[in-house]
Amino acid sequence: MDHHDNDDCERMTPSRRAVLGAAGALFAWSFVPKFAYAAAGARDPRFLVVVLRGALDGLSAVPPIGDPGYAGLREGIALAKDGPDAALPLDGFFYLHPAMPNLARLYKQGQAAIVHAAATGYRERSHFDGQDVLESGQPGPGHTATGWLNRLLASLPAGEGIARKGVLGVGVVPPLVVRGDAPVLGWAPPRMARAGSDLTMRLADLYGQRDPHLAAALQQAIETESLAQRRGMDGKMGGGGPDSVDGMRRIAEGAAGLVGADDGPRIAALAFEGWDTHANEGGAKGRLATLLGGLDGAFATFEQGLSPVWKDTVVMVVTEFGRTAAVNGTTGTDHGTGTVAFLVGGAVKGGRMIADWPGLKPEQLYQNRDLKATTDIRAVAKGVVADLFGLSGPVLAEKVFPGTGDLGPMRGLVV
Repeated sequence: MDHHDNDDCERMTPSRRAVLGAAGALFAWSFVPKFAYAAAGARDPRFLVVVLRGALDGLSAVPPIGDPGYAGLREGIALAKDGPDAALPLDGFFYLHPAMPNLARLYKQGQAAIVHAAATGYRERSHFDGQDVLESGQPGPGHTATGWLNRLLASLPAGEGIARKGVLGVGVVPPLVVRGDAPVLGWAPPRMARAGSDLTMRLADLYGQRDPHLAAALQQAIETESLAQRRGMDGKMGGGGPDSVDGMRRIAEGAAGLVGADDGPRIAALAFEGWDTHANEGGAKGRLATLLGGLDGAFATFEQGLSPVWKDTVVMVVTEFGRTAAVNGTTGTDHGTGTVAFLVGGAVKGGRMIADWPGLKPEQLYQNRDLKATTDIRAVAKGVVADLFGLSGPVLAEKVFPGTGDLGPMRGLVV
């Protein structure tokens, strides 16, 4: 095992990532009166980004069983296309982990596409820097404290509609991808007692007299909480965290409830944890299978919760990097490069694998150990938002993903 990787993982605590701290389960910042009107009869798009923190093993989630090098590299965790717990067929070369029947169904219905051998331009092996690049949309870590979803929102035309309710960050701490100058609001599953309405209103009155800017942010938080209550999202406390099946379901329910509301946000980001499978990863069953089952259940939850607007929805699932092609000595996989991204929703031009497959022979691997990345995930994101929101190439290259002018959007991902 790579000891540097292991030490890095041990230190990957929420407190280290919490650059912008938040107390309680609601937060709201920097509300800017920029609005975008949708033309009558035009698409009313929803876009949700799900970050899988810890680096998903794309070779297990979507195994290339048709590659002759696959089984030998995956000793102890390889999936098979026949027999008990067989992988689910996609196109005869790529298969899907058996824990993901909902995704297989959506794929067959033309509402899911899978991008394989994908990654950002980051080639080191730090979770924190990898997530920074993934969520900031920058060429390298440490370039900015703003996220590309926030800059996307800020780049939309002035008016009313998409930008009116800002970008939603799900969790007590907002993901980097939503941070920035454009309106940000947030919701977290109820795991602690909320402040009573009387206290909230007294705080609003106090700040209204002393700090109008903070009062405006608090008022937005009150409105978000009210929307959550109207959508039945103020249920009992407890449940698993974002690395559990129950936690993923509850987070997906909350995001779908808010994004699916007529007066809710149209763009959101959320994160599922626990994908760092250094040891005891498992094959058809085991630790990774449980996580993939939770993600698969979240897809069904999104589909159900967003059913009235599903035809205009894209859910994009990404991770900071992949894992090594070969299995390590603890039946796990270490930090790697290429992995998969999922696009799910009624607005996705699905039913297809998107891959410039590099192969798994030793000479085809990156640094003799990783699946080589042949598709830049930023090109995929560019293509989705260009088709979904009508943003031009120059805007995407200069504002949303600065420094990527030579990386064009991958078009045709949205119907």
